[in-house]
Amino acid sequence: MTGLSDSFQRPINYLRISVTDRCNLRCVYCMPEEGVSLMAHADILSYEEIYKVVGAAAEMGIDKVRLTGGEPLVRAGVPELVRLIAGIDTINDIALTTNGILLSSYAAELKDAGLHRVNISLDTLKPDRFRRITRCGELQNTLEGIEAAHAAGLDPVKINMVVMAGINDDEIPDFAGKTVNEGWHVRFIEHMPVTDEAPLSPRLVSVSKIRRAIESLGKLEPCQVKAGNGPARYFRLPDATGTIGFITPITEHFCYQCNRLRLTADGKLRPCLLSEEEIDIKEPLRRGASISELKSLIEETIARKPERHRLAEGKKQKGRPFSQVGG
Repeated sequence: MTGLSDSFQRPINYLRISVTDRCNLRCVYCMPEEGVSLMAHADILSYEEIYKVVGAAAEMGIDKVRLTGGEPLVRAGVPELVRLIAGIDTINDIALTTNGILLSSYAAELKDAGLHRVNISLDTLKPDRFRRITRCGELQNTLEGIEAAHAAGLDPVKINMVVMAGINDDEIPDFAGKTVNEGWHVRFIEHMPVTDEAPLSPRLVSVSKIRRAIESLGKLEPCQVKAGNGPARYFRLPDATGTIGFITPITEHFCYQCNRLRLTADGKLRPCLLSEEEIDIKEPLRRGASISELKSLIEETIARKPERHRLAEGKKQKGRPFSQVGG
């Protein structure tokens, strides 16, 4: 419990920060093939500006930070940002979400800077399919990133698989088997409609179907994980050292336990991933706003957190692509 809570009495202690809108992949569920209009460099928050926002939030009770993108590692100097944030005494957890393509080059440096752990997006174990889903990536690079993260001690390394009907749902048992044979921590995520498709996508595979596919390998038993700030529910297969998590934004929404705010790459505070409301913090930063003023903007953002999203009822997010708000 922290000193921050929203109007629905949910404690808020977690800040997700998009450090860039750029990405070195074009995954089919995240971005159109041609990409999106990129922000000008001058519109992106500097690391010093991000550090100032995190410092203000930390004084209010935020103690967990996750760096996202786009792909955060395409921005130069991310380890230095980690080092700045790690220097804030009350921040006790710093994580990063990445596609893993560049991670083998940065894992050790990130760990040395103070990063605790990583989540790695990986939707297939088949090289040809990986190229089709990402439109330009190589599976081997991500696999090398996973190994580098383990070697650097960025544990637990969590693997995020977005399950899509007719695209990769046949690989659910293969990913689940990795938790037994190789100790992977795999999280299966329901597909969300984030591009120009129908509000409820035909790609959606419900968590109940995902579970049935996994239980062909054995009975799932609930378990606890050592680290994590998200909404996943965790299980283990018999004799597994790794874990299986389920993230269910559509069929079993978890808004009732949402504990987070978001900071976009261009300096907007968002109360919810699926909210179109934003509060500008960049302009106040650049005119020299005091810590007190920044705290007021953070409080205002928290006050605007909605009770829940309405995706399952057909209400679709408009406006920004997820690559600009941290996914």
